[in-house]
Amino acid sequence: MSNPTLTTPPRAGQAPLGQIGNVASRMLSGSGGALIGLIALFLVMSIFAPYFLTGRNIVNIIDQITVLGILSLGATAVIITGGIDLSVGAILGLSTMVLGWLSHQGGWPLPLAMLAAIVVGALAGSINGMGVTIAKLPPFIATLAMMSIARGLANIITDGQQIVGYPEWFYQLASQRYFGFLAITAIVLILLYVGGWAYLKYRANGRAIYAIGGGHEVARLAGIQVKKVTIWVYVAAGALAALGGIVLASRLDSSQPSAGTGYELDVIAAVVIGGASLNGGVGRVTGTIIGVLIIGVLRNGLNLLGVSPFIQQVVIGLVIALAVMTDVLRRRKA
Repeated sequence: MSNPTLTTPPRAGQAPLGQIGNVASRMLSGSGGALIGLIALFLVMSIFAPYFLTGRNIVNIIDQITVLGILSLGATAVIITGGIDLSVGAILGLSTMVLGWLSHQGGWPLPLAMLAAIVVGALAGSINGMGVTIAKLPPFIATLAMMSIARGLANIITDGQQIVGYPEWFYQLASQRYFGFLAITAIVLILLYVGGWAYLKYRANGRAIYAIGGGHEVARLAGIQVKKVTIWVYVAAGALAALGGIVLASRLDSSQPSAGTGYELDVIAAVVIGGASLNGGVGRVTGTIIGVLIIGVLRNGLNLLGVSPFIQQVVIGLVIALAVMTDVLRRRKA
């Protein structure tokens, strides 16, 4: 008869230490590590950046991240599918020019012009999606082409001229405060993230997005309509980019064809810093909002410190590289 397997009882304190190590490991991976980074960055800026830890500046940070947050929400779903969208900034610029032209030159009521701008953004997103799924273009190429097309159309509409002056109620969307510090645009951002979180977590199509990112062929064999879901993901990203354009026009009280230039880098940075993998299948809305806050706090603090915008671009690039390296190391360890 074989002897029963004997286990050595853990030494005193060994189990708690092991549990602490597991908790720390989970916190330092994914969005948990981003949260620690956000807290550390906030503390550093509070110490070294003048006027950083003031109520007025905190409100400024919230206002500054609203557009980035809206664009990053759509990009989160795109990246989870294993794609990438380089056209969000250009679609933002095109949509805000459509908004301005229809409301000023076209004589459309502003609410109707806002709806048309979102439709234009969704249409541009659908072209991206069909380019990826039907034309079989790599997402990088499909969205890079759309970036050029949308930016060109934004300039064609008014021959490169900006459109200035909106009704007072439209401008107040980004200036009038509720609860003492939140504008309507910030409240919209919060509602969008709650809805995006619930959709990805509880809806079948939300879970299908993760499955597509894990492997297109496996998802197809599992009965998921890969092309349809992918196209709708890009449509949502385009519509959210257009909504970001409306918010930006409200903040600036103008529509500019160059609006959104450079947003692509910040959007990708926010999503990747938040724990999403550029290989697809991994990403969270909660992580993305942390990444957005990191970008916002970093830019705001560097501005208060008087750091050149060109150096800020270098810093953001290094942060992206660090986030991607962390993701690679995390996947290798897994």
